[in-house]
Amino acid sequence: MASRSKELAEEINDKVVDLAEYAKRQRWWNRLVGKNSDSIARRYPVATQIAIGSVSGWCAGYLFQKVGKVAAMSLGGGLLLLPIAYNSGYIKVDWKRVEKDFDKAKEQLNQGPGQKELDTFVKKSKAFVKQNIVVTSGFVGGFLLGMAS
Repeated sequence: MASRSKELAEEINDKVVDLAEYAKRQRWWNRLVGKNSDSIARRYPVATQIAIGSVSGWCAGYLFQKVGKVAAMSLGGGLLLLPIAYNSGYIKVDWKRVEKDFDKAKEQLNQGPGQKELDTFVKKSKAFVKQNIVVTSGFVGGFLLGMAS
């Protein structure tokens, strides 16, 4: 009975190794992990990548949760105080000017030179995620756990 389980374990191990070799030969794997040697996926084993991503994600999620609560309270309190001050006569708002400034800002966002920088940032972010998919997955999971705690 022990020899049968040992044979079965060796057979499973051989299949896992074959699958890993197959994945290395595939183009999609190279696109997913990245070809450059400085990506995290090339430097650390998968378990280490998941641990790094999970711990950093949990820390970010926990801080985001705590800071988010303070920011939400501040923003919400300010938004509640603004109509009260307006109705009490402490603040007078020139709504036509606000609308004109809002339209001007919207035009600048649509035509501004920052669009190219944003596109470059998005492309670099996508490349990083593709090269470090295991770390990114661990980060997302850790972030959600940090937000929940």
